[in-house]
Amino acid sequence: MEDAEFVDYVADRLAALPGVRAVSLGGSRALGTHRPDSDWDLAVYYRDRFDPQDLRDLGWPGEVSEIGGWGGGVFNGGAWLTVEGRRVDVHYRDLAVVEQQIAEAARGRFDVEPLLFHLAGIPTYLVVAELARNRVLRGELPRPAFPEALRASAPPRWRAAALLTLDYARANHAPRAQAAQVAGAVAVAACQAAHAVLAARGEWTTNEKTLLDRAGLRDVDGIVAGLRPDPRVLVEAVDAARALLEARVDAG
Repeated sequence: MEDAEFVDYVADRLAALPGVRAVSLGGSRALGTHRPDSDWDLAVYYRDRFDPQDLRDLGWPGEVSEIGGWGGGVFNGGAWLTVEGRRVDVHYRDLAVVEQQIAEAARGRFDVEPLLFHLAGIPTYLVVAELARNRVLRGELPRPAFPEALRASAPPRWRAAALLTLDYARANHAPRAQAAQVAGAVAVAACQAAHAVLAARGEWTTNEKTLLDRAGLRDVDGIVAGLRPDPRVLVEAVDAARALLEARVDAG
């Protein structure tokens, strides 16, 4: 089955599930940056009701979570499936929640929620970013621009979080020669700073896979690579990371 036929096949079946109003394609395949072995990331946008059992009943092998099964919040569950030999991720998107986050982002308001595989967590405007970057396959969805209010509010908040993360590592982990904790803190702070850079530009992001590259913060790898369990080395590394992140964020 060719890719175009495959995505139509999957989209038709997802769109027919009770409660689903729209289906979109996301990730690298929506942006045209995918590899031949890249997953297929699809989102089902539902109104009022969606029962994951209906997705299970399609008979595709894999793991299907309950609503809220991926920690709750805006990223409220999904499935990891194999369809016709291809890996397919399906994300659940409650249209009421999405519409609320569109309104919040327009006012420059957002929260940061924990999510597996995301070092800095995810901003709640991630579900708005998906609308802007994904390709609608079935139904209709808005395509919001990056709000000016969010461009003003998000960068200083992300910047402050990055610096606080480093300050804590410098005061509590570096003096104890805790290289693992310092490495983690530097990585988290780099992702937080990268969010600040992209928000200042008015650029949407939906995950951390290319976050540091897009923000021009790949040089942080050299700092992490030079860590060893020596208090002096770790303090110097945190200071170097702080200087790098501040310079990049302030440059925009």
